[in-house]
Amino acid sequence: MAEIRRYKATLLFGAPGVGKGTQGRILGQVPGFFHLSCGDVFRAIDIGSDEGQEIYRFLSKGELVPDDLTYRIWRKALEAHIALSSFKPREDLLVLDGIPRNLTQAETIEEIIDVRKVVHLVCTDQEKMIERMRRRAIRENRADDANEQVIRHRFRVYETETTAVLDYYPAEIISRVEALGSPAGVLRKLLDVLVPVQDELFVNRPKPPILQSGL
Repeated sequence: MAEIRRYKATLLFGAPGVGKGTQGRILGQVPGFFHLSCGDVFRAIDIGSDEGQEIYRFLSKGELVPDDLTYRIWRKALEAHIALSSFKPREDLLVLDGIPRNLTQAETIEEIIDVRKVVHLVCTDQEKMIERMRRRAIRENRADDANEQVIRHRFRVYETETTAVLDYYPAEIISRVEALGSPAGVLRKLLDVLVPVQDELFVNRPKPPILQSGL
């Protein structure tokens, strides 16, 4: 049986509203990075489909989507990006946010993901993050960010389930980055952490085969 290829990746980690999606989208515009947000994958699904209805039932209450459903839909999206060559594993460092959100997901994605760095975006002011999410709900028409009770429930879910994921990864690959500040300022701190990881990928990437001339 052929060995399943594992894609080199970094995880953007942190509480709801901390800016994972914003920074991921910015990084995704930098050559050599490809951003894949689990939340964006979910929101792109047709809400009228069976999977869309199932996902919405959980997100609208601030709850995590079941692991098997999350992994199935997320992996399908990843493979589609590879097929379309929007994500080029030989050249790009995969930037993930929104997955893994618990230990089961962390163990499951190991099948195809080689985590080289975990960036823990930190913001100690929860009220500022809640206000940021309210503004995002208006700007992006996101139902999961519109209800304060749902937002606060998401924080409780994060504290009880998701923070344990940090203990799953070796301390030496985890970097804390302060998330408050201008997007450009946070990006600069992220690049300080991630450029060495990308450099390592670039140096060690397989060389394309040399085509022999028939002459």
